[in-house]
Amino acid sequence: MHELDPDLLPDDPFLGAAAEEDELYEHHRIQADGRQEAMRLDKFLLNRLPNVSRTKVQAGIEAEAVQVNGKPAKSSYKVKPGDVITVTLPEPPREDKVIPEPMELDIRYEDDQLLIVNKPAGMVVHPAYGNWNGTLVNGLAWHLQNLPTGRNGAIRPGLIHRIDKDTSGLLVIGKTELAMTHLSNQFFYHTIERTYLALVWGVPKEAQGTIRGNIGRHPKDRKLMSVFPEGSEVGKHAVTHYRLLQSFGHVSLLQCNLETGRTHQIRAHMKHIGHPLFADAAYGGDRILYGQRTGTYKTFVENTFDVMPRQALHAKSLGFVHPTTGKQMQFEVEMPTDFQAALERWDKYAGQPA
Repeated sequence: MHELDPDLLPDDPFLGAAAEEDELYEHHRIQADGRQEAMRLDKFLLNRLPNVSRTKVQAGIEAEAVQVNGKPAKSSYKVKPGDVITVTLPEPPREDKVIPEPMELDIRYEDDQLLIVNKPAGMVVHPAYGNWNGTLVNGLAWHLQNLPTGRNGAIRPGLIHRIDKDTSGLLVIGKTELAMTHLSNQFFYHTIERTYLALVWGVPKEAQGTIRGNIGRHPKDRKLMSVFPEGSEVGKHAVTHYRLLQSFGHVSLLQCNLETGRTHQIRAHMKHIGHPLFADAAYGGDRILYGQRTGTYKTFVENTFDVMPRQALHAKSLGFVHPTTGKQMQFEVEMPTDFQAALERWDKYAGQPA
């Protein structure tokens, strides 16, 4: 599985890897793609597994919790095309805690291989500490309950990628192992088209551009992501393309296309270039960054925060190749009401006489 959001995952996948238990459970099973270039095992896993550090990966390998083609391997082992890498740990996978819950899901497309869901802002994608119920995966587990269960009896609705709790928009869900593998490979090789709408503070100097910079955990706040120099050993390679759609003076509407899919990528990248997302509390966008901080303008901005009390980010479209038909699929969803209301307010304000 690729492109997963570590913020919404359980604890470190290697937690307890060295514990002495008689029974082990398979937590991860990854088959190297036929185009896989030779790569060290520890680096391969660091790129593929969510929420792990190099230290944890190497510790898991040393504890023989990682096997290649059924045999323990060293960190220096070079992964080859077709290799099957498994991670086995003493505790059962956390997915067995997913409880199917009936809920209304905004499903925009469904066939025997996949479905497209329009996730509303405010919904957590995957169960984790503090959010075991009411998540998208709980709803998917109910909707897909007649499908075979995953390994070890765990419910594994085919989550391939994720978006933040307060980001709205489209997600593709795999309903079969074939679909999950095929779609995951498209994410891994960056062939899936993902378009986001973002309302940001200020107006970028260039009407369109590309932001390049590694994204990794903030050194002081693990809930946030920071941008590090491209090519740095810190963080993971990340590329965001943006285009100015409309300027409202103090804020701008951008179209953002992801070349990679890192945690908080657009949010961190836009802050990095001085244009945080409007109302993004985590990255400083929940205060006036452009314009006077007094008078009627201050009141207007505060009222607009009330209209849209979450980061102004919407996953507008998805494009990918269908896993069995080979046809190009393209989906687009309308802007949610809170986003639309915020834009209308800014448009009206920008059109007023100076």
